[in-house]
Amino acid sequence: MKKALLLIDRGSREQDVKDELYAICSLAKERGGYYFSNYAFLEVIPPYIDEGINSCMKQGAEFVTIMPYFLYPGMKLKEAVKQSEEIASRLDLNYAVTECLNYHTTFVDLVKDRINEVKNKENLHLPDKECDILLIGHGSSDRDARNAFVYIADSIRKNYRNVGFCFLELDKPDIAEGMYHSFTNKPSALILVPYFLHRGIHIKRDVKEEVDKALQNSNKTKVYMARHFGVDDKIVDVILERAREVEKKVGV
Repeated sequence: MKKALLLIDRGSREQDVKDELYAICSLAKERGGYYFSNYAFLEVIPPYIDEGINSCMKQGAEFVTIMPYFLYPGMKLKEAVKQSEEIASRLDLNYAVTECLNYHTTFVDLVKDRINEVKNKENLHLPDKECDILLIGHGSSDRDARNAFVYIADSIRKNYRNVGFCFLELDKPDIAEGMYHSFTNKPSALILVPYFLHRGIHIKRDVKEEVDKALQNSNKTKVYMARHFGVDDKIVDVILERAREVEKKVGV
C-alpha cells in the first residue's frame, strides 16, 4: 500500500519555517518508509490543508496519515484536526489522524538537550543543580494547552535549581513576569528555553524583544538563551511513533 504522511502546521510566512518542515518531512519519509510526505498549513499562507491532502492523492497515496504538528492540544490544533477530518471524509480518503506532540517524554529530553547545548556553547560550567531554567511557551487561552506545557516544566524540575515558565501571549505569567520572578531567586545563571518548534517570527523577533525589555531589570544576572527545537532526529522519532500508533489501529 502506498502510504503518505502529511504534517499540519499552524502556518508561517518565514522561509526558515518552511525549510524546517521540509527537512522534517524528508527525514520522516525516509525513515518511516512512506511513499510520499508533505506539510500543509492551517492558516496564514498556502499550502492549506485541502492542498496538502490533494497533493498526497495526486502522488497516488492509498492511505494518508495526518499529523497535527503542534506542541499543545489548544484551539488551533482542534481546528486543524476538524478541518483535516472534514476534507479527508469529503474526498472519501483512507486516512487516520495522529495525536499531536504533547505529553511525550522525548520533549522533556529535548529541553534538557537544548540546555546542555547552550551550556557547552557558552562555556557555562555550573552543575545543573546550580542553574535556573525559564521555559518560554507561546501561550493559549485553552487550559489543556497550559497543562501540557506545565507538564514539561514539572518533569525537569528535579534536575535544576529552579524551573519556571512563562508565555509570549494569551496566558500568564508573561515573559516580563516570568523573568522577574526568576531574578528574585538570585540565580547564578538563568537559562531561557523557548518551547517552540520553528524559527519563525516569534523566535526571530517577538520573544527576543520581550526578553530584552525584561533584561533591563536583570540585576546583572547572567542570562543565556537556548535555541528552539527545529529539525531534530528525536522529533522525527515522535512523529513516526504517533503515526504507527494510529496505523496499527486501522491495520495499515
